[in-house]
Amino acid sequence: MHSISAEIISIGDELLIGQVVNTNASWMAQVLNHAGITVVQVTTVRDDRQAITDSVTAAMTRADVVLTTGGLGPTKDDITKTVLCDYFHTQLVEDERVHEHVLNLYKNRPDVLNRLTATQWLVPEAATILPNRVGSAPVMAFEQNKSGKLLVSMPGVPHEMQVAMSEQVLPYMQKHFGLCADVIHRTIVVYGIPESSLALRIEAWEKALPATMHLAYLPKQGVVRLRLSSYGEATAAEVEQQITALMPLIADHVIATDDLTPQQILGHWLTEHKLTIATAESCTGGRLASLLNEQSGSSAYYMGSVVAYDNSVKEHVLGVRAETLATVGAVSEQTVREMAEGVRQLLHTDYAIATSGVAGPTGGTPDKPVGTVWIAWATPEGTTAECCHFFGDRMQITNTAAMAAIGKLLLQIMPQERKIY
Repeated sequence: MHSISAEIISIGDELLIGQVVNTNASWMAQVLNHAGITVVQVTTVRDDRQAITDSVTAAMTRADVVLTTGGLGPTKDDITKTVLCDYFHTQLVEDERVHEHVLNLYKNRPDVLNRLTATQWLVPEAATILPNRVGSAPVMAFEQNKSGKLLVSMPGVPHEMQVAMSEQVLPYMQKHFGLCADVIHRTIVVYGIPESSLALRIEAWEKALPATMHLAYLPKQGVVRLRLSSYGEATAAEVEQQITALMPLIADHVIATDDLTPQQILGHWLTEHKLTIATAESCTGGRLASLLNEQSGSSAYYMGSVVAYDNSVKEHVLGVRAETLATVGAVSEQTVREMAEGVRQLLHTDYAIATSGVAGPTGGTPDKPVGTVWIAWATPEGTTAECCHFFGDRMQITNTAAMAAIGKLLLQIMPQERKIY
């Protein structure tokens, strides 16, 4: 069976002017990849009849399945449904199931049920209509003549699209194409080594991989996810054998052997060991706190944070000595150590992380240029600190520093044999 190819077409003026970030395409690409479907192109087009038609025409020549999102609302700028009617030489007809669904969806909101909403139960006669459990816009699947190629049109609202994709579209595609379910992905999460250095370290291992397996490098903010994939051509045992051979080569930088974020890994570890953590932040301005409490259940291990941007807060809340601030300044090893120890004592936690630095774009000096960040970790075994240098704009520096604070702590506290999350 040949590999199934897909193209994603995102429709909407708001995507092209930057008013809305196109998160749909990236989410869909991940889901398709895990299902063993290769995404060959992602296209974004405006709400224009000719632009949509041209994009669909081109996509249908390239891909086995074309997935569109957007343009299915009841207002005049939503034209996807009528464009697809013209493309597939069909007409709109009333669908009783969609009609009943829309009436039930808005039974407690009579103000929404009007002549515009009524257009939602008009669907292309040639389409297979898939249920949209959480929205009014129907999900429409078209087959191109007898070629076996599909086009599936979904709402642009991310939540609606994700539910439709997971519950209806993906199973429909798998049945239509007879997709093999034996897609295997194994992910190793690595921290503290540049992608290029990592590639050189495992070069011989990668070259020796069987042709049935593919390795992908997925770097982000100092974290590299190594994903080893097989699309129905290797057994789980064979993939695991390759992972076993890889681990000794990178064990000093591995923080997990599952596809989790560093903050999820730290949360699992702290929860398992019934330990707690707090943060004291200056340059990261609460970003570290945001990462640590984004998981459900984080209250079991994350006690809180002090965002001590001004020196008076460092001194009077965290207990940083006035002498320290006066002699070595806020961006220094001694200050960040005292911040970490202060918040650990203040919030009575087992661990604490503190950050202080120059996020820019102003404030840098020759000895402390923009991107200089001191990070400290207070633990039951003592306090350590490290001076890091990050690059990018203010947001990039802040995000990378927060991720480094977590990643470097994981390398300190997690024994190699326990990296199994």
